[in-house]
Amino acid sequence: MNILYLVFGEEQENHIQTYFSICSFLSQMSETDRIYVLTDAPKYYERVASRVNIVEVSKGLLDEWEGPKRFLGRVKIKAIEYICSIHPKEVVVYLDADTFLYANINLLKADLAHSMLHQYEGKLSVMKSKSEKLLWKQVGGMSFGGIVIQPEHCIWNTGVMVLPAEKGYDIVKMALLICDSMLQANVTKKLIEKISISVAISEFGEAKSSNFCIGHYCDNKLEWNEIIRKFVVESFLGNRSLEEDMVLIQDWDFAKLAIQKRVPLAQIRLKKFIERIFPAKIIQQIKKK
Repeated sequence: MNILYLVFGEEQENHIQTYFSICSFLSQMSETDRIYVLTDAPKYYERVASRVNIVEVSKGLLDEWEGPKRFLGRVKIKAIEYICSIHPKEVVVYLDADTFLYANINLLKADLAHSMLHQYEGKLSVMKSKSEKLLWKQVGGMSFGGIVIQPEHCIWNTGVMVLPAEKGYDIVKMALLICDSMLQANVTKKLIEKISISVAISEFGEAKSSNFCIGHYCDNKLEWNEIIRKFVVESFLGNRSLEEDMVLIQDWDFAKLAIQKRVPLAQIRLKKFIERIFPAKIIQQIKKK
């Protein structure tokens, strides 16, 4: 099994999330399992370098993977294609940084014949948000990459992807064809990566959800980031080893904090309104010499 993280940029929060996620897997991996981190900031992964394959990607390569339409979602598909090309006959697991393994890894390994995605979101043709309605209007009944988008085609959250051995490379090549075809047709970019991957996987069999063993806290990042930041700071200040961090995460109570939380839109708007009406004022600042 080959696990892939794609993390680029200098936003330290993303790298801290990745470290936490890596530790959750390392404690249960076998000798035949591998972790890859594709990044333009390898300096943040010195601590795990002896256990993880750190692949430095240049700005030039990232630009190439974005393609002529400058689409970040295409970088993700190309990164998966890269790992699938190295291990075409092995399982490839793509993970967003804000994920973790919370159950026995053997539960995941017992079902690797199936493609998996994080979570089912619905049939595109009947979804209700403005973005989803617009996407269906743009792609419904039309052919992209040789696949006609049908009312039965679904959208999944693609923060976790498990691609079976022997199928992964073909799936990701199809996803890339669909993605590029939609970009060429000037489809709105927001959901292209999701629909491309979801449709490609569905063409090779039924997908399953991975949330029975892998948590994805994309809808409660604020609270999880606070806890993970505290964990990493304590590790640094306490001079803990990677192995000690792995043990702590193996015993972690993952049920203590919600991985999905919906904040009412009224609350978000009210906070922004108050901050705008009553902005913070600078009282004192150090003067440059």
